[in-house]
Amino acid sequence: MMKEKLEQIKAEALRQIEASDALEKLNEIKVNYLGKKGELTAVLKSMKDVAPEDRPKVGQLVNETREEIEKVLEASVKKMERAVREAKLKTEVIDVTLPSKKNKMGHRHPNTIALEEVERIFIGMGYEVVEGPDVEKDYYNFEALNIPADHPAKDEQDTFYITGDILLRTQTSSTQVHEMEKGKLPIRMIAPGRVFRSDEVDATHSPSFHQIEGLVIDKHITFADLKGTLAEFAKELFGEDTKVKFRPHHFPFTEPSAEMDVTCFKCGGKGCRFCKGEGWIEILGCGMVHPHVLEMSGIDPEQYTGFAFGVGLERIALLKYEIDDMRLLYENDIRFLKQF
Repeated sequence: MMKEKLEQIKAEALRQIEASDALEKLNEIKVNYLGKKGELTAVLKSMKDVAPEDRPKVGQLVNETREEIEKVLEASVKKMERAVREAKLKTEVIDVTLPSKKNKMGHRHPNTIALEEVERIFIGMGYEVVEGPDVEKDYYNFEALNIPADHPAKDEQDTFYITGDILLRTQTSSTQVHEMEKGKLPIRMIAPGRVFRSDEVDATHSPSFHQIEGLVIDKHITFADLKGTLAEFAKELFGEDTKVKFRPHHFPFTEPSAEMDVTCFKCGGKGCRFCKGEGWIEILGCGMVHPHVLEMSGIDPEQYTGFAFGVGLERIALLKYEIDDMRLLYENDIRFLKQF
């Protein structure tokens, strides 16, 4: 009786294996017949109804049936896997004689490389990098920086006005005003960002470019601090032998004001084509923060002093990489950009 039942189970299992056309179905058969709740397990559980002397014989028959089903099942799985693999190889033919596709990796823009280097230098001096809005109020861009209503810089030929009071910032100094108004002193910050001026596009001008403005406000800050900081910055950026020169200048938001030159890093100050024979290259504008600017932002000029400076990011990139036309930075010519 038990032997006939096992023969029946085996025959049905083999028939189902033969009829299967997918690996999933073979897996179902394995679970149904050999699993914990399968047919053969059920037979083993009914052994209690078999006479004790017949149990070893029945157990042997169950194991033999299991082995035969497993053997056929394994052979069918291997055969089916092979068929699936062969079908896949036919549909995924690779011509190994074709040239491989080059993996083109991008990299940072020369402007970004120059900006990150400047940020690294000033962060190393304990400065914070602060960003501000590109669209700014006239107050923050001009009034709070001691630039009155009748100043020529506020003319529409120089500045992009959106409304009478809203404009595209012409300098990132506006970010400094926002920081000063917070009243958290001392301040040591640089403000990099895009600025906009109504300029015609040529080799040295663009209606959109980038600036890095710096500001330090604390007690007992003097022009000596300004000179020492910017001299160190120039050495870090252009080389240890770089010397600096300060020339008197005028900016509405600083007093006294200066423009700073660095010795030409091509000729070391001797004079060459790169520095137009002068030995010096103008690099940035700077000065001590005007007392009125401090007052307008709620800082007591009797208690605090500070210095500010501004440098064009493109100017640094052009000098650093000896590029003679600013337009090359924006034209996205891959032949130019991949050199960096």
